[in-house]
Amino acid sequence: MDRCVDLKICGDAEASGSLGRQSTGMSQTEAQMLPNHCRLADAAATSDLGRRLACLLEPGDRLLLYGDLGAGKTTLVQGLAVGLGIDEAITSPSFALAQHYPGAGERPGLVHIDLYRLEDARSADELFAQEQEEADALGAVLALEWPERLSQVPAGAWRLSLEHADRADPDAGRLARLTPPESSSERNCDGR
Repeated sequence: MDRCVDLKICGDAEASGSLGRQSTGMSQTEAQMLPNHCRLADAAATSDLGRRLACLLEPGDRLLLYGDLGAGKTTLVQGLAVGLGIDEAITSPSFALAQHYPGAGERPGLVHIDLYRLEDARSADELFAQEQEEADALGAVLALEWPERLSQVPAGAWRLSLEHADRADPDAGRLARLTPPESSSERNCDGR
């Protein structure tokens, strides 16, 4: 059975934007006991989900992003970068395949990969292995769009699925489902 979490990141109490990297004090175990779905009204909410998710990710963590074209994967990564303290503009790496963003101070950097254009699993596996090694060397979080292009889903990764709430209405928002890694250790958003 999947262990899932929404990290209380979609609740009304957090809508004010007051929830920052240090403010939740929620352990990962507590987070895993919460409901596993949240509804994202628009792109701003999707970005905010990424920003809030940054409080649980550490250097070396992998975030696998699932969803159709236009589901909001890159928008989520843009918010993740904000949450990591990266002030550089985040663009889709669909054509470059991978983008690297250095961390600020003690915060981790970000390696953002998009495997959409790689239909051959061997090529996707090779790129992922290279970029994972680079992310580890940089002490970065790795965000991977289109992980289904890999021959195997990487073990020990966070998984986030984004889907249109209503396929007939692109403005109806998104549904998000977050699953933490099976082997995750206790962590609080304040580093305890």
